[in-house]
Amino acid sequence: MASGREIRTKINSVKSTQKITKAMEMVAASKMRKAQQRMLAGIPYWKRIRAVLRHLRHASTEYKHDFLVQRDPVKAVGLIVITSDKGLCGGLNINILRAVVKQMKQWRDAGVEVEVCAIGGKGLGFLQRVGANIVSYVRGIGDSPHLERLTPALSVLFKDYTDGKIDQIHLCTSVFINTMTQKPIVTQLVPIKDTADEIAAQLGIPTAEWLKGVVYEGEASRQEGHWDYIYEPNAPLIIDRLLRRAFESVLYQAVAEHIACEMSARMVAMKAASENAQDLIQELTLLYNKNRQAAITQELAEISAGAAAV
Repeated sequence: MASGREIRTKINSVKSTQKITKAMEMVAASKMRKAQQRMLAGIPYWKRIRAVLRHLRHASTEYKHDFLVQRDPVKAVGLIVITSDKGLCGGLNINILRAVVKQMKQWRDAGVEVEVCAIGGKGLGFLQRVGANIVSYVRGIGDSPHLERLTPALSVLFKDYTDGKIDQIHLCTSVFINTMTQKPIVTQLVPIKDTADEIAAQLGIPTAEWLKGVVYEGEASRQEGHWDYIYEPNAPLIIDRLLRRAFESVLYQAVAEHIACEMSARMVAMKAASENAQDLIQELTLLYNKNRQAAITQELAEISAGAAAV
């Protein structure tokens, strides 16, 4: 049985840890609010961009950009993996990397090669350990994403797609459901296709509910071939710049949403750690009091025995 001094040392150590986890919980809560505000601020633009991409896919223009044409067969794909730079955020990164490993295994079993763009230190370290083909990466994103840091890594995959080295580009990230729930998804970015059913299935929600959040009312009911845009000065120039800008905005929004997920997961994890520390302190305090009471009772018994002997 541990002595009273050892138990007091453990109690003090747990109290010190609890102070750290409590402080981290408060910091994460503050950053979470800012991250959620940043994520919500980008949603209107992100919605409009998704609607434009949907329109372009169904447009009847004679010019078809490479990003709009499905390639068959698919021999190689690019995968953008968004994770955190730091840990202590529960199972957020583990869930994303588990989804990445599962998807990569399916591709490799089908004979499809995989190129990876890693955004975040945790994902980069894991993918390096499993021997993934990493063609670009970004670390040290911080609490606020910056598009100028994300664009070069994304351009590597776009160039490989344009050169014909890869036939698809996919994105693996976290979706913010609420403060307590964040779910990983794997969705296709290039070529553009309707992924609503796939995303809704991964999130475990009806497709109509997912569409309600990503397209404007009435957009999903539009028919193909009934309309088109007017391009000035010409379709190739406008569509090329628009698509690249659109995918950059989608990536920025995905990173902003992942940061909100990270802060929420960290706040919940640190809150649970603080509560566990409090439970442990109570258990150790009870054990210390029992040991102290036993020591006092033993001393009294020895004194009584000594007095009786005299």
